Amino acid sequence: MKALVFPGQGSQFVGMGKELYDSRKDVKDMMESANEILGFDILSIMFNGTDEDLKKTEVTQPSIFIHSVAALKAINGLGAEMVAGHSLGEFSALVANGVLSFDDGLKLVAERAKAMQEACDANPSSMAAILGLEDARVEEICAQISGIVVPANYNCPGQLVISGETVAVEEACALLKEAGAKRALLLPVNGAFHSPLMQPAQEKLAAAIEKTKFRKATIPVYQNITTTAVTNPDEIKQNLIAQLTGPVKWTQSVQNMIKDGASNFVEVGPGKTLQGLIKKIDSVAEVASAI
Repeated sequence: MKALVFPGQGSQFVGMGKELYDSRKDVKDMMESANEILGFDILSIMFNGTDEDLKKTEVTQPSIFIHSVAALKAINGLGAEMVAGHSLGEFSALVANGVLSFDDGLKLVAERAKAMQEACDANPSSMAAILGLEDARVEEICAQISGIVVPANYNCPGQLVISGETVAVEEACALLKEAGAKRALLLPVNGAFHSPLMQPAQEKLAAAIEKTKFRKATIPVYQNITTTAVTNPDEIKQNLIAQLTGPVKWTQSVQNMIKDGASNFVEVGPGKTLQGLIKKIDSVAEVASAI
């Protein structure tokens, strides 16, 4: 079975989407509509901006979404039987399975990015990548810290990202190194994504989601929170809201997709990050880029 997977924040690059924009009129028209929806010229930043311009959350998240859906349109779905997205990528996945329109998805992504940036600005917080330690040990040590620090991204076996208050994250990193982690590396982000510190953003996103039309999925989406196949639009909404303060269980999602028959994973969007993670989760799985 074929699965489409959609990347999240961090996969952006200057020039992203330009070849797609130049190659097909239907893709070009869709991408140009993004400028009107967002109220600023995001395409010029995607095509010709600087790395710094693209790193701003309010730009990064819509840019990756636009690129991913443009790539999806270019391949016309490829006959996929299931979809999943890493964090932000879940919104692209929901366009792929008919739950969201491009316009509605982009509006929600823009609202999510703005709300997340505001939550980041309100609290000094950060994230760190922990390599070479079992998930259970990372969870155990995070639970011992008095401040807020939680597992945020279960990316693949031996690679887990933690998130929370800066002091608590730094304390956890020190303890995790003592416990045998190969690396405990602070990430260049100014916020604690997928942690309780995103609660204000979650409330704003929930309000926007409740006003948006969600259709029944044509094929299942394996959501970050549940890690299992979902098609019911009401369940999808609640899981999407819960994702902002809960962990991205990518390892578990991919394992469940494989258990349910997925053998061929196609990454739709910028970069090849998910292909690398999937090969570490299951070396037998076939991976490829959509474009």
